[in-house]
Amino acid sequence: MTSKRLQIGFLASGNGSSAEAIVRAIQAGDLAADARLLVGNRRETPAFGWVDALGIPSLFIPTAGDPEGADIRLAEALGAHGVDLVVLSGYLRRLGPETLRRYEGRILNIHPGPLPAFGGEGMYGINVHRAVIAAGVAESGMTIHLVDEEYDHGAVVARRAVPVRAGETAADLEARVKALEPPFFVDVLRSLADGDLTLPSSLRRFG
Repeated sequence: MTSKRLQIGFLASGNGSSAEAIVRAIQAGDLAADARLLVGNRRETPAFGWVDALGIPSLFIPTAGDPEGADIRLAEALGAHGVDLVVLSGYLRRLGPETLRRYEGRILNIHPGPLPAFGGEGMYGINVHRAVIAAGVAESGMTIHLVDEEYDHGAVVARRAVPVRAGETAADLEARVKALEPPFFVDVLRSLADGDLTLPSSLRRFG
């Protein structure tokens, strides 16, 4: 198969830590990809700071007030910038039908816990880790999955376990998982680019 670099678009509402790690891996030559665009849904999205510093195109598309219009603008912007794979990096909005249709099977999100046990509406950030601690399980983890119209519902692409330490708090667990998420996302994208990993819904192979 002819080699092909991933053409990645990022969506972020906050710092976009995983997106930044991915961009830095690209710029270091450690990931066969191009960072085409980062879209934030809040004007004060902190990720805009490092994106501008690294010379990556960015766009503010507010979702409040006109979610249908924002959905169309987002899908069109991703297409106009040549994006073929969308990465969510702390994007705290449900994607609309037009973006989901155009990028079906090509939108990835990372969830800070095991799915499906610790997923669904309201299960994000510290809430996930509180639920894991309350459940008394020995192992948490990170899950990269495809995005569809339901929260944390799309097919799983990759998992990585994170043991729960005796006596640790939800905040402790959150800090450890947050530190592990960016390099894990880079590893998974590298596997896609190298052709060692296939996206489950479309069986589309990158690389």
